[in-house]
Amino acid sequence: MNATRPTPPVIPETPDPLDMPPPSGERAPAASAVSRRFILQLARQLHRHGTPAHRLEVTLSVLAKRLGVQAEFFSTPTSIMVGIGELEEQRVHLMRVDPGEPNLGHLSQLGEITRLVMDGEITPAEGLRRIDVMDAQPPAYPEWLTMLAFVLASATIACFLKVRAGDVLVASMLGLVTAVTAITASRWESTRHVTEPFAAFIVTTLAFTLDKVLGTRTGYATSLAGLAILLPGLTFTVALTELSTRHLASGTARLSGAIVTFLGLGFGLALGAKAGAAAGVVLADLLPMMHGALSRAVLPGWAEWTALLVAPLAFTVLLSARPKDAPYIVVACAAAYVTSKFAGAAVGEELGAFLGAFVVSAGSNVLARTRRRVAMVTQVPGLLILVPGSTGFRSMTSLLGQEVETGIQTGVRVAIVGISLAAGILAGNVVTRATNRVRN
Repeated sequence: MNATRPTPPVIPETPDPLDMPPPSGERAPAASAVSRRFILQLARQLHRHGTPAHRLEVTLSVLAKRLGVQAEFFSTPTSIMVGIGELEEQRVHLMRVDPGEPNLGHLSQLGEITRLVMDGEITPAEGLRRIDVMDAQPPAYPEWLTMLAFVLASATIACFLKVRAGDVLVASMLGLVTAVTAITASRWESTRHVTEPFAAFIVTTLAFTLDKVLGTRTGYATSLAGLAILLPGLTFTVALTELSTRHLASGTARLSGAIVTFLGLGFGLALGAKAGAAAGVVLADLLPMMHGALSRAVLPGWAEWTALLVAPLAFTVLLSARPKDAPYIVVACAAAYVTSKFAGAAVGEELGAFLGAFVVSAGSNVLARTRRRVAMVTQVPGLLILVPGSTGFRSMTSLLGQEVETGIQTGVRVAIVGISLAAGILAGNVVTRATNRVRN
């Protein structure tokens, strides 16, 4: 998903094929220069395609041991350090990397290549060749399909927010505006780093202008639906998970990045709300016949469940997952959402988030073991349904609007839900790993 900005995926130390130790009794191959090059190239590619620090370090450590290379790894959102050799004679490689955007299709291919190398089915040299071939592949989906996925994601999120029927149409249009803005801004280095506030300003201006002209009073909800793909709720959850697994440098840096992104979006929303309201007043006087023209019918009950089917398909495109993984992604998203929804209604939002994350984490780990795939293919989309991005957005906009008490209360709520998600992910890993030990 070259133009999208859902934040990087979260995978704790899951027992998928990349983390499996070599079978007992097998002899590790001798260290070689090509093995070291394979490790370094794999490290760069895993980071580039969205692997967080704790998973990247575990995966590379297992691989190095299998190849007979003594190595240590240190990963942050912007760099990877690899020390190869005995401590007294260690050679350290420093790679400067940008925070990776998730590409589940490439991560699946990297997982398969790594497994084949560890199992001795292909050589590290062949693994390097396959990585080069993968890197030269064109984007998994055409640009028009990526834009359609933005539109569908915004429409489904509007359904989850339980707005009116006409608001879903507005949210879809705003999702298209977000797609065009994000894709255009990503093409130039000078605008790439201001994508979020720029998109927030444009989308919010349009949303509040239409709100005044049509008299819907749902400008905030439609803005949120249109911008939802850019919200860094997943990055926030990744950061808390990394902090929980004692990867303090990476977790702190990622958490700071999520907060800055929230602030940028909130700043763009605050400016856009002012500009949209002013423009809406003028246009409302010029176009009085448009007031009340949008349908205010209540969404039917099936709309939410239809959205639950469509949203994972949109995530499949936005996260560049392989089409054959779409059914598993739909099941993971549905399981996470249904668990969180009904458990949250019964025992509270925080415990509902914990149980939803637990279900998707444990289920993804079991699927990864049984089918020898990478767990994050289903875990990341499942968590996207649960992450508290919209709540964090409200917190930042409240602070910018000088509603300090509301902003702080909402921010604390975001932290609690995020911690619940991180705890659920870690609990799912512990349970599935313990079950696997008992079975063995």
